[in-house]
Amino acid sequence: MVKKGYRVENDTLGPVEIPEKALWGPQTQRSKDNFHTGALMPIGIVRALLQIKLAAAQANIEAGTETEEKGRAIIEAIHQLLDLNNDELQPYFPLHVYQTGSGTQTNMNVNEVVANLANKNHPGLNILPNDDVNMGQSSNDTFPTAMNLVATQALDDLKPSIKHLIKELKVKQDEYWTTVKVGRTHLEDAVPLTFGQEISGYISALNHDLSYINELEKTLYELPIGGTAVGTGLNAAPGMAEDIAERLSRKYGHQFDVKTNKFFGLANHSGLNVVHGALKALAADMFKIAQDIRFLGSGPRAGLGELNLPANEPGSSIMPGKVNPTQAEAVTMACVRVFGNDTTITMAASQGNLEMNVFKPVMIAAFLESANVLSGTISGFADKMIHGMTVNKERMAKDVTDSLMTVTALSPHIGYHAAATIAQTAAKNNTTLRTAALKSGLVTKEQYDKWMKPITMTNAMNTEPIDD
Repeated sequence: MVKKGYRVENDTLGPVEIPEKALWGPQTQRSKDNFHTGALMPIGIVRALLQIKLAAAQANIEAGTETEEKGRAIIEAIHQLLDLNNDELQPYFPLHVYQTGSGTQTNMNVNEVVANLANKNHPGLNILPNDDVNMGQSSNDTFPTAMNLVATQALDDLKPSIKHLIKELKVKQDEYWTTVKVGRTHLEDAVPLTFGQEISGYISALNHDLSYINELEKTLYELPIGGTAVGTGLNAAPGMAEDIAERLSRKYGHQFDVKTNKFFGLANHSGLNVVHGALKALAADMFKIAQDIRFLGSGPRAGLGELNLPANEPGSSIMPGKVNPTQAEAVTMACVRVFGNDTTITMAASQGNLEMNVFKPVMIAAFLESANVLSGTISGFADKMIHGMTVNKERMAKDVTDSLMTVTALSPHIGYHAAATIAQTAAKNNTTLRTAALKSGLVTKEQYDKWMKPITMTNAMNTEPIDD
């Protein structure tokens, strides 16, 4: 007896009980019953699959492999679904990332929902998930195609965040181009530079990361659609893949093509792997930038104290008045997540056993998470930390005055060894460099004042920022 509120449908393995009002069919229900772990399949993948099915239906109508009536019904149903917002769309697609490694069950989820909605709109047409909605396709070529589409979209969403941070940093670079501070190498005092120069290095790193993403992104434009089950293209109409790629290019605003080797496209995800490598590089640079900012802003009394960071929220449940660099903490945590995702993607990309990789869902989920957490935390870091950040000029000036490494400017005049002796004497006697230099008898007051100008040591007055 069928449970109340359920209907029975059959697939090739037999009968399956499905909730009466559910638009999905037996294959979706089997996956829903068998896999319960982890996050739901990203809704972006579902939307990309719908776009692929839409383009395929249009291509099949033109090729004459699908009737106009059925094809139009499929197209209508897909448009209905695409018009829904994510919260409205998600309930129709209840499957998890941790399912079959090909993404077949999510592909069938889309096929079944589209078919059932089309049949609901047009009773009697008998539109079938496999024979009609999936015509000329396989999960093995549609799912990796969807992966490339949604990864490209994720990069489109990420790039504005990077550009926004660069813009905020440029404001600070220009404002503090001649503000001298102590440089540090090996976490020890070094010769001076300006804070604007220091920031210019951050800007250049981000510009390089952006260029890496732009260059490598093109590998995602190679779509495996048309390869069907193993790459041979069995059951796909001639020209269908090219037609689909052309339609997807117009939809997404990128020049996708299907000229790639389909056996490579199904078994390898080298493009996704290498592009995520660029995200890892971005994360590494962001980690460094955020670490620098929070170290330079440490204090207010017992740290480096060079920067004044915005107070966005109370920092302690027990210590009154404490404020923490939370935006830096958020973005560095996101970066660590990206490093982990890169390992996941590397391992997953290596599992292209024989004709097909079967780690596709976890690979694209990791990629999308990386792009998403970077986009959000980079924007927050730009708006909530960099925008309101100022320098403690008095602290910077004092540190430069107290620094022993400005002695480097004396080396051309009195020699390295003599300069080192002056620095060591100042350190030993806890005096300023000026006191030790004048006491050495190797430098006159006039010479010291002429040679030991920190702003001159930085070359900031004679140079322009180089951001690329």
